[in-house]
Amino acid sequence: MDKIKETYRQWCESEYFDEATREELKALGGNEEEITDRFYQRLAFGTGGLRGVIGAGTNRMNIYTVRQATQGLANYINKMQGADRGVAVAYDSRQMSDVFAKEACLCLAANGIRTYIFESLRPTPELSFALRELGCMAGIVITASHNPREYNGYKVYWEDGAQITPPHDKNIMEEVAKVTSWESIRTMEESDARVAGLYHVIGEEMDEKYRRELRKQSIHPKIIQDMAKDFTIVYTPLHGTGNVPVRSVLAELGFEKVYVEQQQKIPDGAFPTVSYPNPEDPKAWERALALAKEKDADLVLATDPDADRLGVYCKDSKTGEYISFTGNMSGMLIAEYLLHEKKAMGTLPKRPVLVETIVTTDMAKAVAAAYGVELVEVLTGFKYIGEQIRLFEEDDREYVFGLEESYGCLAGTYARDKDAVVAVMLLCEVAAFYKKQGMTLWDAMVAMYERYGYYKEGLTSIEKKGISGKEEIAAIMDKLRSQIPEQLGDYQVLAHRDYQKGIRYDRIKQEESRVELPESNVLYYELSENAWVCVRPSGTEPKIKFYYGVKGNSLSDAEAKLKELGKDLLALADK
Repeated sequence: MDKIKETYRQWCESEYFDEATREELKALGGNEEEITDRFYQRLAFGTGGLRGVIGAGTNRMNIYTVRQATQGLANYINKMQGADRGVAVAYDSRQMSDVFAKEACLCLAANGIRTYIFESLRPTPELSFALRELGCMAGIVITASHNPREYNGYKVYWEDGAQITPPHDKNIMEEVAKVTSWESIRTMEESDARVAGLYHVIGEEMDEKYRRELRKQSIHPKIIQDMAKDFTIVYTPLHGTGNVPVRSVLAELGFEKVYVEQQQKIPDGAFPTVSYPNPEDPKAWERALALAKEKDADLVLATDPDADRLGVYCKDSKTGEYISFTGNMSGMLIAEYLLHEKKAMGTLPKRPVLVETIVTTDMAKAVAAAYGVELVEVLTGFKYIGEQIRLFEEDDREYVFGLEESYGCLAGTYARDKDAVVAVMLLCEVAAFYKKQGMTLWDAMVAMYERYGYYKEGLTSIEKKGISGKEEIAAIMDKLRSQIPEQLGDYQVLAHRDYQKGIRYDRIKQEESRVELPESNVLYYELSENAWVCVRPSGTEPKIKFYYGVKGNSLSDAEAKLKELGKDLLALADK
C-alpha cells in the first residue's frame, strides 16, 4: 500500500505529468479504493497489447501508458533492425483514440522509426492490409473493439499483418516491462518528425487499394446486379469506423437499397445511442431494427466500433419477425457459400483449408468434411488464424476461410485479421444468392442444420473486478485444473485438455498425449453426445469465460440442452 501511495503522490506532484492529469488525480484525495485501483499495477501489456479504462494512473489508458508501451515496442523494432521499414498506425472513433495514435507515432519517430498514420479513423482490418502493402515491420491500432465507452486499447501487429504471436509477443512484452523510468521514454514534436521524414500521413489511396481487394472476394457479382433492386439492407456502424467503407464497397458491388441508421452513422466515442457498442448485445439493435421494420429490410447488419466484428439479423418471411444470428451462424453461412460455389466453379484450391478457433462451432468440422477440406483448429484469438495464413504460404496448402465464434471472420488473405467489411459484403451476396432461389438467410441456415446437424453454442461470463477479482479468477482456474470433473451437467467428461500444461487426457482410454498448440491458460472438456466446454480468463476484461456447445436432434432440443448446460456451468463456478 505504501508503494501505491508513493506512486500516486509522484503522479500528483511531478511536472512530467500534465496539469490536467495532476488535477484529475488530486481530486481523488481520500478515495482509497479508486486510488488503489488506478495504481496497484501497471496496465498490463499482454500478448495483444493494452486495454483498459481511460484515465490518469499506471493502471489506466492515457498518453503516458501509451508512450511507455510504445517505447518498449520501439526498442524491440530497433533490435530487429526494422526502423526503416516503419510502423503503420490506425485508430477508431473512441475517446482519445486520435491522441493516443499520434503519441505512439511521435514516440516511434523519436526512436528513429518511420511511421505511417491514417488521416482519420479507419477499420482495424484496413491497418492489417496497409502494413503489408507498405512493407512495414509492425502496426498499431488504437481501439478497445466492442468494450464499453470508458475503455480504449492498443493492439500490436507484426510484419505478416496478424496481431503479434510467439515469439514476438513475449519478446515485446519483455521490452515493455523493462521501461520503468519515465525519463527513458522518448518523444518529439510532430513538425520535427515530419521534417526528419519519420511521420507520413496515408489515406484515400490506401482505401481504394483495400476496397479493391474486398471486391475480389465476390463470387457472383452478376447475382448482386440481378437482385439489387429487390434486396433491402439496413446497416448501423454503431458510431464506429464502418460507415464509409461498408457503404462504399456495397455501392461498388451494385447494392442499391442500403439504409444506414442516421444517428449511429456518426463516429462518436461517447456512443450516445448505445450503452454498450457491441453487436452481440440485443440492446444495441433497437434503432436498426426499428428502421428495418420501416423499410421491410431483408437483412439487418451492425459492425462494432473498429469494424472487425459483424452482427446479423434476418427477416423470417414466414413469421415477419427478425431473427438474430450468432457469429457461428453467419460465419458458417459464408463458409458454406464459399466452399459450395468454389467447388461448383472449379476454383477450390487443391489443398483448401478452413480455420477456426477451439471455441467455434463444431458444425465447421462437418462442413469441412463434406467438401473434403482440411480443418485447422487454433487457440482463441483471430491472431492465431492470421498466423496460419503465413504458415500455409510455406507449404502447398491454401487458406479459404477463417472464423471465430465472437462475430469475426475473414475471406481472402489480403488482411490477417477478422474483417467485418468483407463479412458484410459476402453475407449480403449470400443473402441475395438465396433470395434469387426464393429463400431467406434463415431458410438457408435451417437447411444447414438439417444437412449437418443441430449445433448450438453459448457463452457465459463471470465478471470479477479489481485485485480481489483477479485472485478469484485465478482460484477458479486452479480449482478446475486440479479437480477435474467426471461429469458436467448431464454429460460425461470423455477427455480434457489443459493448454497451459500442453496435455490431453483421454479418460476412457486412460491415455495422456501432447497438445500441439501454444501454451495458454485454457481448459477444454470433450463431453459425451458431441457436447463440449471450454474455460479461460478473458485477455481484455476482468472476466472468466465459459464457452460451450451441444448437438441436438432438432433446434428446440439443441436449445434446451444448451440452456441446461449453461446453468450447470454457472453452478460449477460458484462451488
